[in-house]
Amino acid sequence: MAEAISDKQVVAVLRPFVRACGPMLDALRESDPFGLQARAADDLAEVESGLKAKLIHGVTSVKVPGTAAWARMTGYDRSSWWMNRVGRFTALLTSIPGLGGALADRLPVQDALGAASQGLLLCAIAGEYGVTDVGTRVRLIAWVLFERDIDADLAAGRHPEHDEAAEADEAARLTEDLTASEKKHGKATIKAAGRTLWRLGRGLLGITGELEKRPRGNFVHRALGMLPVVGAAGDYLGERSGLRVVWKRAHLWLTERRT
Repeated sequence: MAEAISDKQVVAVLRPFVRACGPMLDALRESDPFGLQARAADDLAEVESGLKAKLIHGVTSVKVPGTAAWARMTGYDRSSWWMNRVGRFTALLTSIPGLGGALADRLPVQDALGAASQGLLLCAIAGEYGVTDVGTRVRLIAWVLFERDIDADLAAGRHPEHDEAAEADEAARLTEDLTASEKKHGKATIKAAGRTLWRLGRGLLGITGELEKRPRGNFVHRALGMLPVVGAAGDYLGERSGLRVVWKRAHLWLTERRT
């Protein structure tokens, strides 16, 4: 019988995971990350002022991070955006192992990628509710995905065995592809984001037993996921279903159970 995974082990894996999620999500959340307003100002430099104002207003009315419309949205509405836009991307990447049907589902790859996708979404949602510290995000992920109520001091790294330097090194390793992409292209590419999600998933394999507890699709999704080739479709639908459960549980924890 496998040895039970302790809260301390869960925290040791989740803290660098959360730190690795943070930079990418915070970059998207802060000041016009998609460059919409900046590009609009440059591209419309020669346009007549009245028309320019209307066009820029149209651009900044799009509800994406960094726009005026985004700033006016509630935390719940912004969380919904992350769920639908980012969720589709991560769920698609997560479903790729499903191409192998039942064989892929027997491996920890599916659960590792699925948990990484869900953890990334949880970090995004937490930010929209004003939760930025690593410890609270660790507690959120542990409760939503693994049904664990982690002690606040333990999650915050306030214990003798906590190694801050090792944690920082691991977080940096998980984001190597993003860092390299930003240096080369000035931004994180889709390819770099995909590779980072794989790294984040592999980083969670230290608590493989817990990953099986995460929210996932229903019986129909799982049955379809067992079939070769079309299993990817079943896994994709299952991951999307799991993300919706994650979103609802996160809203509950952030509004009612956080303290």
